Amino acid sequence: MPTMPHHQEDKIHGSKHSLINRFQDYLGEFVYGGIDGSVTTFAVVAGAAGAQLDSKVVIILGFANLIADGFAMSVGSYLSTKSEKENYNKHKAVEYWEVDNLPDKERAEVREIYEAKGFEGELLEQVVDVITEDRHRWVDVMMKEELEMMEESKSPLAMGGVTFLSFQLFGLIPLLAYVVDYFGDVDSDLFVISSTLTALTFALIGGLKAIVTQTKILRSILETLFLGGAAATLAYFVGDVLEKAFV
Repeated sequence: MPTMPHHQEDKIHGSKHSLINRFQDYLGEFVYGGIDGSVTTFAVVAGAAGAQLDSKVVIILGFANLIADGFAMSVGSYLSTKSEKENYNKHKAVEYWEVDNLPDKERAEVREIYEAKGFEGELLEQVVDVITEDRHRWVDVMMKEELEMMEESKSPLAMGGVTFLSFQLFGLIPLLAYVVDYFGDVDSDLFVISSTLTALTFALIGGLKAIVTQTKILRSILETLFLGGAAATLAYFVGDVLEKAFV
């Protein structure tokens, strides 16, 4: 049986590794977008349930929140990532100017940085020479070591898109029972169904959050369930109080 050439295997493995890294880059944004989407939408549902509003009103309020808040979250994520990239590039341009116009000063700063790391004598001078012989390497070192800044590799547009997609995907779940009931009667208590589906969603998101934050899965799940449940409970009682006060 013919075997695949090594260079083709390396290419396939490299592509898979790149895809995994790209997925991991955006997993955090996907998780936090999902948390916001499910928590805020379920809070709307809980508040409407507390106020004993009609299913049609729950759907209207829920989808209004889903679209408006999801869009606002995605815009915030886009602008935040874009600002980080712009801030990095601004400081990088300054470092290039200093390397070109104040090389002696910048060289002395490189020496101080590596001297503080324990380099000395001829080895220190060799390190300084290697770094400063390449303009781009020199600037990269100054960005990381002096300014402690890392270049943002994520796309602002992709970050905004991932946030919006996650917000819609997880935020829709608390509304599913009401949407199904609108198109066909559901005999069971809609809020109970919504609560059950949302609790399962919180557990799933909690598990994903544990992967992102490198914490214990059970702890992350319980934390997400508690925070989401607390927000929903508060919204429910606020809706109940307001319904009794104004209706």
